Amino acid sequence: MAPTGKRTGESTRKPAPALPSTARYLDGRLLIAMPVMGDERFERSVIYLCAHSAEGAMGIIVNHPAGSIDFPELLQQLGIIRKGEHIKLPENAESMKVLRGGPVDTGRGFVLHSSDFYIENATLRIDDGVCLTATVDILRAIANGSGPKHAILALGYAGWAPGQLETEIQSNGWLHCDADSDLIFGDDVDEKYGRALRKIGIDPGMLSNEAGHA
Repeated sequence: MAPTGKRTGESTRKPAPALPSTARYLDGRLLIAMPVMGDERFERSVIYLCAHSAEGAMGIIVNHPAGSIDFPELLQQLGIIRKGEHIKLPENAESMKVLRGGPVDTGRGFVLHSSDFYIENATLRIDDGVCLTATVDILRAIANGSGPKHAILALGYAGWAPGQLETEIQSNGWLHCDADSDLIFGDDVDEKYGRALRKIGIDPGMLSNEAGHA
């Protein structure tokens, strides 16, 4: 069973509640789709889990480009820069990736970024190195050179109802592994799926429909 795209309430704005030590929640880790994933929206997807608790889960797909949309064009559409000003953008803004983050709120942008940037009451710190901000202020900061060192912009996100993700993992829908900066923010979007599998010792060419858990 693939994610339904059900909303997870305010999970993008507040951290998950304290969890018992026996809980195996996966926030801050990567999900890797298995071949049994029947939903084409999640085929060969790598998802960074921003929040996972008894209330459900929320994550951002980090390896599905958002078609022909590029970041400078998006900044123009939002009125952050004027036409022709893209030549003045910092290098990391000019080359910033725009991804399909998931099927929920696809008209809204979610920026996964390094923890060197933080907006009070707007940024969710997921772990020591990764944060999530979903306000236009971070786009302005990136455009003027005061934003985070590493960032990707995702349109939409993936959401799971309480217990749904656990069921999908038990049904061999997903593997999971530790996240790292290169898998989240790296430019080689098309290679992330294979690299994530190799990170847990799996040859993508030998992958079967049965899987264990990292």
